[in-house]
Amino acid sequence: MPDNDNGPQNTNPLKDWATLAEREVKVPLEDLVWHTPEGIPVKPIYTAEDMQGVDHLGTLPGFAPFTRGPRATMYVGRPWTIRQYAGFSTAEASNAFYRKALAAGQQGVSVAFDLATHRGYDSDHPRVVGDVGKAGVAIDSVEDMKILFDGIPLDKISVSMTMNGAVIPILASFIVAGEEQGVPRRELSGTIQNDILKEFMVRNTYIYPPEPSMRIVADIIAYTAKDMPRFNSISISGYHMQEAGATLVQELAFTLADGREYVRAAIAKGLNVDDFAGRLSFFFAIGMNFFMEAAKLRAARFLWAKIMEDFRPKKQSSLMLRTHCQTSGVSLAEQDPYNNIIRTAFEAMSAVLGGTQSLHTNSFDEAMALPTEFSARIARNTQLILQHETGVTKVVDPLAGSYYVEALTRDLAEKAWALMEEVEALGGMTKAVASGLPKRLIEEAAIRRQAAVDKGDEVIVGVNKYRRENEEPIDILEIDNTAVRAAQIKRIEETKRRRDSQKVKETLEALTEVARSGEGNLLAAAIEAARARATVGEISEAMRQAFGDYTAVPEVVTDIYGKAYESDPELGVLAGRLDEVTRRLGHKPKIMVAKLGQDGHDRGAKVIASAFGDIGFNVVAGPLFQTPEEAADLALAEEVTVIGVSSLAAGHKTLMPQLAEALKKRGGKDIIVVCGGVIPRQDYQYLMDNGVAAVFGPGTHVLDAARAVLDLIEGKRRNI
Repeated sequence: MPDNDNGPQNTNPLKDWATLAEREVKVPLEDLVWHTPEGIPVKPIYTAEDMQGVDHLGTLPGFAPFTRGPRATMYVGRPWTIRQYAGFSTAEASNAFYRKALAAGQQGVSVAFDLATHRGYDSDHPRVVGDVGKAGVAIDSVEDMKILFDGIPLDKISVSMTMNGAVIPILASFIVAGEEQGVPRRELSGTIQNDILKEFMVRNTYIYPPEPSMRIVADIIAYTAKDMPRFNSISISGYHMQEAGATLVQELAFTLADGREYVRAAIAKGLNVDDFAGRLSFFFAIGMNFFMEAAKLRAARFLWAKIMEDFRPKKQSSLMLRTHCQTSGVSLAEQDPYNNIIRTAFEAMSAVLGGTQSLHTNSFDEAMALPTEFSARIARNTQLILQHETGVTKVVDPLAGSYYVEALTRDLAEKAWALMEEVEALGGMTKAVASGLPKRLIEEAAIRRQAAVDKGDEVIVGVNKYRRENEEPIDILEIDNTAVRAAQIKRIEETKRRRDSQKVKETLEALTEVARSGEGNLLAAAIEAARARATVGEISEAMRQAFGDYTAVPEVVTDIYGKAYESDPELGVLAGRLDEVTRRLGHKPKIMVAKLGQDGHDRGAKVIASAFGDIGFNVVAGPLFQTPEEAADLALAEEVTVIGVSSLAAGHKTLMPQLAEALKKRGGKDIIVVCGGVIPRQDYQYLMDNGVAAVFGPGTHVLDAARAVLDLIEGKRRNI
């Protein structure tokens, strides 16, 4: 046989490969190791040797620990459920959207509520002027819920509702709407999110303090376990953690730790674990790390079975983790937005290869606005093509046995378990949340990733590399917030005029007493109030009288963004310019980072506050849920130079002009107002015409934003 140019054969194959690889790439092999944000080293090659310590090898789908899937046949027997998350404007508009989607192949309804509803406010409350109908559907009473599901048979269609803060009045209204449609609660199928712990960590649509909030969770689990056998009482969500910046290890660990805490809360109510464990479900984000996301779902099932074994269930099904997944919103970019279709398709495939039970695929325009009917159709068809054209439904767990995926599954499980042990050492997730540990770790991870993107260490096509200039704006869906709010207020007034006021008063007082005494079930009491046509706001207020409100104290993480740039001359030049501006002003420029309305998504605000602080600005972190008037008062009291508003919930055209007007009335017209976030380019000029000095859209480089703010400060000084 002729000699092989690649060197000796049949000695040490892996060593031979390493020699050949280094010859090809001309760098040491260790330089090819990728260190993920999770701290997992990913090697350029995996072999059978990497299978040492992989405990789940040899297991089968449908059997504990369910690493290979919760059902024996998975998609070979039945494909995953296509469950598109949607809701906007009025109940009538959302109902029409749902009915079209179901006719076009969607298999379940997943409801997005507006932020006023999430926070337990009726649409006529003065604090929610800019929020009604903008980022979801407005629901004020059973009357809205009946319209939302008009013509949708609730005994046949599964309904998922993403609701946590106002979970009691929303679920109560849904149950009553079902009854009045002729569907008893025992026949209702679907899921309520009911995951309040993650709200205190990342999404912030809480109402009450943690302890009474945990009682709400437990009461819903207890009620549904007894009376709603087809309904999932909780969807334990890691999705919003990843969207807030969590690494995959953090998302996995904190989600499962939340789940363990909810199981403990239900058992403390006297429930048998087998009576409710089968109705728990999970919800994960699927981002762009294709193989690791698939491995994450496999590791989640493995770890959940391990967790549940400690509760000694008698049914094997009580060890089973079932999950819904949604493709990543934060991975979507405003720049070159059609790239988002490709991103979503890859993420959807990853979720499917990981073994999800249902899936939502994001629309390509969601980095700018609510999805249009056109973009939603593409998102839905992405799943239909996956199911019918790719062959992924022909075999169970096609990634099983992959050296790389099995090693990732093990590595993720080990790192997540170590983080969960830290949580246990603090006394469980409720105490960990109170300590601020999960929130701090997630915020630090978000800031590190922003620095990596800004530096170009992490490439995002069309954003920080291969960028396309002079893009044409795309058509977006815009909601007339004023008209929606007026329609909702009219319905509230009509509902109140028709109802028995005395009956409403009695049921609300009874609910407050259940909340205050600790006796009875909160959901059962709220159903009586909803049946009497008490509103979402009234039911929330009845519990608030007993539980009080929860207010988070804003904190700013430091020395993360700056450390990533510490040897970069770009930051040095900017810091020098800031010093010069400081000398001219006689003080450091002070920026207040604000959140207006009921938008609790604060990832962007936290990243900007932290990065600007590291650059050298004096930073004031405003509290969540401010009205424009409250933000103006705080800005004047703090004597700030700039207010930077982070907007992710489409309320900018209402709230930003109100802020500018409030500043003007209070003598603060010299304060510079800028804003950033999910803002369509079509709205930039409107905002500039109404008191906003600059708009920073999705994907803006933080250092570019800082330079622009300094430009505005210097321009202001020259104009004085």
